[in-house]
Amino acid sequence: MLIRSMLLAGALWVPHVDAAARQVPLVVEVDWLAQHARDPNIVLLHVGDRREYDAGHIPGARFIAMSDVSAPHDHDNSEELALELPHADTLRARLERLGISDDSRIIVYFGNDWVSPATRVIFTLDWIGLGSQTSLLNGGMRAWTGAGHGVTTAAPAISTGTLSTRAPKSLVVDAAFAQSVPARAGYHLVDGRAAVFYRGIEPTHDKAGHIPRATNIPFTSITDDDLMIDTARLEALFRTAGVRPGDVVVGYCHIGQQATAVLFAARLLGHDVRLYDGSFQDWATRNRGPVER
Repeated sequence: MLIRSMLLAGALWVPHVDAAARQVPLVVEVDWLAQHARDPNIVLLHVGDRREYDAGHIPGARFIAMSDVSAPHDHDNSEELALELPHADTLRARLERLGISDDSRIIVYFGNDWVSPATRVIFTLDWIGLGSQTSLLNGGMRAWTGAGHGVTTAAPAISTGTLSTRAPKSLVVDAAFAQSVPARAGYHLVDGRAAVFYRGIEPTHDKAGHIPRATNIPFTSITDDDLMIDTARLEALFRTAGVRPGDVVVGYCHIGQQATAVLFAARLLGHDVRLYDGSFQDWATRNRGPVER
């Protein structure tokens, strides 16, 4: 059963409550957003292609690019990791320019059919300490328009926000930690890539296979064909992968984006999570360790 009924009951947000004490739903439904979109504390973030945003987005949405939530990357430098978290102060300044403040209620949605950029944004917001006030719109833009709601080409006026300085959460691990996960009680290493890469049928970064002892939950399996999230389906996926209740889920993928969809699902099921941000690119290109097929 879709999480709609469960989430709608707990989705009402009361402004000016201390963010540390507030736990908003990780997922909200289109009906909830339609009712609360005019709340002045709502910050709606559109994740996707800029041309797509300009052609039509949910009213009030601000466009957020992956470059807003990542460190600068030289695409011509094959030795540089493709997607890494920025310095915390840099990230805070960028989020403030998007109008995000300590009391903001943040809703993230994906404009196209690719969910993992949106979950990467959510992971980054959680890392900087905003996870307790951030939600994903279930089904994204497709669900919004499918429910008969309109879009606009007008960009909203944005007032600069104010974010307190806070230490990032300990959500990111390195290769040594990823390699040690099988020996850690209560931890589970999950490869979020497509099965063809996990099994070593197709190589990536010139290596074929996966980090030893990792199990596979492809990021595309986190949503159904309509890009909706179904908790019963997620429970079955994680159970099949051998993830036990209470396990800390450590995820990786190609460059640290697809795995965030798996980690988002893990959070929804009540798991603590960690991300090997360098992911298989770091593992394969920097001689971090062996691979299994």
